[in-house]
Amino acid sequence: MADEHKFIEDGLQRSQIDEFFAEELGRAGYGGMKLAKTPMGTQIVLKAEKPGMVIGKGGQNIREVTSELERRFNLDDPQIDVQEVDEPDLNARIVADRLANALERGWYFRKAGHTTIDRIMDVGALGAEIVLSGKVTGARSRVEKFNRGYIKHNGEPAEEIVDEGQATAVMKLGTIGVTVKIIPPDAQLPDDFRVHTDADTEPLTPEDAIVDEGVEALLDEPVDAADEDDEDESEPEAPEPAEAIEEEVVEEAIEEVADEAADGDADDAEDADSADDAEDAGEDLDDLEDEVAEEADELLSEMEDEEES
Repeated sequence: MADEHKFIEDGLQRSQIDEFFAEELGRAGYGGMKLAKTPMGTQIVLKAEKPGMVIGKGGQNIREVTSELERRFNLDDPQIDVQEVDEPDLNARIVADRLANALERGWYFRKAGHTTIDRIMDVGALGAEIVLSGKVTGARSRVEKFNRGYIKHNGEPAEEIVDEGQATAVMKLGTIGVTVKIIPPDAQLPDDFRVHTDADTEPLTPEDAIVDEGVEALLDEPVDAADEDDEDESEPEAPEPAEAIEEEVVEEAIEEVADEAADGDADDAEDADSADDAEDAGEDLDDLEDEVAEEADELLSEMEDEEES
């Protein structure tokens, strides 16, 4: 037999055994079971609200259940261990059976749902959810939900932490399915966190700081001066925009002074009354041009010296 078929058969057998216990031990408050096959036989752990009713007087009831398991499911030497449920209101299977019985006795579904989920939260559950599906009040089926607290619906926490139980309420209009999910008070959720009020909140000193080894090595590594010189020689510095603008302004100023001087001296020469005055004006113009040229040369030489420095 293939492994896949073996897993399917084992799962089907577990479901059938669980249904058998629910029918036989419903009045005792059946709360689920765990089945493990060992070389010595089949070990079954039952959870019940009333273990005395499961065992029966002198163990008669438990012997009948054991023999029925051997006959119906062909189990090898089944050993049944009955355990009492500490808090029935935190067992989803027991709560679902109670709610189904309440609906069958005529309780209004809203009153039954709110009362049941309030009892679950009163015993300290972190969260609970009740789902009623079917013909709850009329000929048309629907789904009613009751939520309290925090509940997980998917992922590993939903499979490992959340306790889930189902039951069925047979009504005149039809069947109502009851599903109950409970997160117990001691559940450790993956997104839980705690705040330590007694923690030391004093600021850390520089000696306590943790520095990455790679960053520390880079900080301690000396810089080679020869590499810096090579970089300076290979990449000449471009003139700053301010220096270029200053040079242009000086040249424009020199040209303006020369033009004004030339225009003024030309007017004086035209207005002169004699040829001697015209010659004097021309000589003054030449002298002024020489002075302006000398000043321009001095300014340009000073700017070149500053660039070289």
